[in-house]
Amino acid sequence: MTADQVSTVFAALADPTRRAILARLAAGEATVNELAAPFPMSVQAISKHLNVLERAGLIVRTREAQWRRCRLEPAPLRTLAEWVDQYRRFWEDRYDTLDEYLNELKGKDDEPAQ
Repeated sequence: MTADQVSTVFAALADPTRRAILARLAAGEATVNELAAPFPMSVQAISKHLNVLERAGLIVRTREAQWRRCRLEPAPLRTLAEWVDQYRRFWEDRYDTLDEYLNELKGKDDEPAQ
C-alpha cells in the first residue's frame, strides 16, 4: 500500500458515518437503502459516503436489476492493519525498554543506603 493509498483509506475511515457503514457491511451485503435506514440523512448523502468508501477500495458496489448492493472489501483494511502493526511493534519495543529502565531504578531504590 502506497502512502497515498494509506492516506485515502485513513481519510475514508475518519468519518463516523463511514465507519458505521463498514461495521454494518461486516455483517453482510446490503442495499443502499438498507445502509441509509439508521442514519438521519438522505440516500443521496449516504451515496456520497459510499463513493468515498468505494474510491478507497473499502467497498464494492454491484447492480442487480434495480438493486444496488454493497459489500465490504477487506483487503485495504488488512493492508492498513499490517502497516500500523509495524509501528505497534516499534512502540512495544520502546515500552519494554522503558519497563526495563524503571525496574532498574526501582531496584536501586530497594537497595539499602550506605
